[in-house]
Amino acid sequence: MDSRNLEILLVDDEKDVLDFLKYNFEKEGFTVYTASDGESGKSMAKKIKPDLIILDVMMPGIDGVEVCRELREMPQMDDTLIIFLTARGEDYSEIAGFEVGADDYITKPIRPRVLIARTKALLKRKLKSAPERNLIETDKIFIDKDKREVIIDTKTIHLPRIEFDLLVIMASIPGRIFSRDELYLKIWGTEVVVGDRTLDVHIRKLREKIGTHLIKTIKGVGYGFQDKR
Repeated sequence: MDSRNLEILLVDDEKDVLDFLKYNFEKEGFTVYTASDGESGKSMAKKIKPDLIILDVMMPGIDGVEVCRELREMPQMDDTLIIFLTARGEDYSEIAGFEVGADDYITKPIRPRVLIARTKALLKRKLKSAPERNLIETDKIFIDKDKREVIIDTKTIHLPRIEFDLLVIMASIPGRIFSRDELYLKIWGTEVVVGDRTLDVHIRKLREKIGTHLIKTIKGVGYGFQDKR
């Protein structure tokens, strides 16, 4: 399984545990984010919507069980896998974890090879079972790829083919900047020759219709979709 495009959020109040896990997962090619308590972990999870969260149960303030419970109440977290990490071995702790929506449960001390193997197995099952996604929904926009329809703030917008395809590519991974070459290749392929400013013209027209704040430009690099004002 290719781990290069997969994101993991690690939440633990022990810095040495975070550093140890981050090192091992980054060696496997994952993009890794960390948080040192339940509140910051919950906020970061909502912001980045990771593929998987590894969540310590025992933390000061809001504990891992409550964080998991609150995340599972959010529709945008439905596809995120959650693994609990704990030093406790009591049966009631494990049961509580599964009752609030955990996908797996691992007890410290951590064996990196076992943890990574179980993580990859969970992600592989998730990717196999996931249906093709024909809807894209973020906080600001709803895109129906089958109907080629865009809804922003309850207003339906119909876009020409190229503008729609550009929006779908960028909105499929909010926050990522797509290079100009990558967008040219995805939209026009290698068989069609287009001018250097063709992409810029379509991006400008797209901005006029959906709002300038939703598309970010990195000068000399490319464009991306940002789900914020």
